[in-house]
Amino acid sequence: MNGLYKTNKESINVNDIDKLLGNIELIDIREENEYNEGSIKTAKNIPMRELLMNPEDYMDMDKQYYLLCRSGSRSAMACMQLREEGYDVVNVSGGIMGYTGSNMINK
Repeated sequence: MNGLYKTNKESINVNDIDKLLGNIELIDIREENEYNEGSIKTAKNIPMRELLMNPEDYMDMDKQYYLLCRSGSRSAMACMQLREEGYDVVNVSGGIMGYTGSNMINK
């Protein structure tokens, strides 16, 4: 992922994500067992607890990240906390449950 696309929005609908894949850093913050049930192509799994405890281990302050969860609720909470710490994050609203695109992969 080269991170070429950057937005000023705080959230994006999950069904608008397909056109951005390959140009964004997408993080699926669900637990590993949830992620293993399927996710969106190119999404990297970092469970929310791990990401929030040590964001510096997974994220750079100068990059933008898109956070995905099951419904958009956990990712919205994570985005709020990470923004307070200075990270550039975008919530993927609707989550994996709302996704109807063609880039779903089963693990």
